[in-house]
Amino acid sequence: MAVRKLHVKKNDEVIVVAGKEKGKTGKVLRVFPEDGAVLVENLNVVKRHTRPTRTNAEGGIIEKEAKLNISNVQLVCKACGASARTGIRILEDGSKVRFCKKCNETVDK
Repeated sequence: MAVRKLHVKKNDEVIVVAGKEKGKTGKVLRVFPEDGAVLVENLNVVKRHTRPTRTNAEGGIIEKEAKLNISNVQLVCKACGASARTGIRILEDGSKVRFCKKCNETVDK
């Protein structure tokens, strides 16, 4: 299966548009293009039961973030403050930047 290009990058602010975490926002910690998923800070938290190891002597129940499907998150525009559909624009110097289709501002720094 081919790795697809995603609309969200690491450290982007996103809002969840579907699922049990709908309406919540968070920062993207990691992107998994091969799975089409993202890891969002403090969202989709699951409990993982672990047995004692050398690194974790106690073991027990650990809470950690689980992956969210990329189709369930949408980028938050800093300019207009809303969830944004994005497009790609090529600048004069040849670099590509993402822009908000609502307010026409660039999303990338």
